[in-house]
Amino acid sequence: MAFTSAQAGTYKNMLDNLATAVAVLGEDLAIRYLNPAAESLFETSMARSTGLALNDILLDSDGALKTLRKAAETGQPYTRRESEFLLISGSRRTVDYSVSLLEQHPATLLIEMQPRDRLLRISREEDLIAQQETTRTLVRGMAHEIKNPLGGIRGAAQLLDRELGSADQREYTRVIIEEADRLRDLVDRMLGPNKAPKPALTNIHEILERVRTLLEAESKDQVLFKRDYDPSLPELFGDKSLLIQAFLNIARNAMEAAFEHRTSNSKQAEMPSITFRTRAMRQVTIGPKRHRLGCRIDIIDNGPGISPELRQNIFYPMVSGRANGNGLGLSITQSIVGQHSGLVECESEPGKTTFIILLPLECTP
Repeated sequence: MAFTSAQAGTYKNMLDNLATAVAVLGEDLAIRYLNPAAESLFETSMARSTGLALNDILLDSDGALKTLRKAAETGQPYTRRESEFLLISGSRRTVDYSVSLLEQHPATLLIEMQPRDRLLRISREEDLIAQQETTRTLVRGMAHEIKNPLGGIRGAAQLLDRELGSADQREYTRVIIEEADRLRDLVDRMLGPNKAPKPALTNIHEILERVRTLLEAESKDQVLFKRDYDPSLPELFGDKSLLIQAFLNIARNAMEAAFEHRTSNSKQAEMPSITFRTRAMRQVTIGPKRHRLGCRIDIIDNGPGISPELRQNIFYPMVSGRANGNGLGLSITQSIVGQHSGLVECESEPGKTTFIILLPLECTP
């Protein structure tokens, strides 16, 4: 049952200004009303969607449509928390929503939806920043405990090497020295870049083009590189060489994972591809801080994806999903981006992995 003109005149102004998304569904879950917040949530307009069945704009993700039909039949109100809506466009929305029966005959449902994506993202970002700080503290402490005795071992091996007369015996001391040096270098790499950033105005697309050029040379035309740039992006304030290293770590990991998957799976005929995408973001929150203008960089590959168990830990040092990986690239990348007040996130499913890099675009240090 549609709203009468009197009802619409009384409540429309109030509903139109609600941050909560409100929808009214009639028989067969046909859309009768969407307020502006619901139009934004469903990526449609009321004029276009009025009279359409809800499943014309929303796929039956998380059993939402089935439960709505049951509510229309029984008249039983219910609430769901952090449910996922999958739109026809492919977009996903995480919402808390409540359903109640407005009228029994014909059945008319009122749905109140509160988007949770932004709050969940902020919480996830805060967890990532806390994880990054914990990792940095742990690695620094471990580096101190390892490098001190390493220096003693190396020094003792050098002294012993001078005392030994036999070349065969000195071979063993040189092995000790070389392995001590290798372990020291590994610890230094775990600590990340050992120089402070030298920020200057730089263009993010110049950085990505440099990364693309390097990887094109390495891949020997075996990878398809795609670009989807926002040309309106202003320059950012950052250390160009460090940011090149950060983006190169991500893109090279993606390329190597795609190659390994293609080699191990003869049925994988699709050519490995990597997409670089940039977008401006206004009033963006990165961790606890809100920025007037930010930049989102997506690095997308069509490789095998990252398992949920591994995805939770990929930014820790020594964690790798590849057989020959050392697990330091993403840890270093997160550290570099963190030095630029940014953050790195990962979304993955089979056939598509996206690394999302968020950076503020304020033009001051």
